[in-house]
Amino acid sequence: MEEQNYKSFDELPMYMSVPVVAKLFGISESSGYELVHEKGFPAFRIGSRIIVERDKLKEWIDKRSAEGVVS
Repeated sequence: MEEQNYKSFDELPMYMSVPVVAKLFGISESSGYELVHEKGFPAFRIGSRIIVERDKLKEWIDKRSAEGVVS
């Protein structure tokens, strides 16, 4: 699969896998899997795959940024 380089949030796919989310945040895949299992993180399962919806991820980021959450 060809590696994608996104220039804006709107270019991201509507639904992303954990490896894509990890790359977006600049973290390892294993850290990405830890992240998607955090309480309140907007991820869901389709079969055995964990999926993150782009718009829900943006809402999650915006909320955490407004709260000043660091960890």
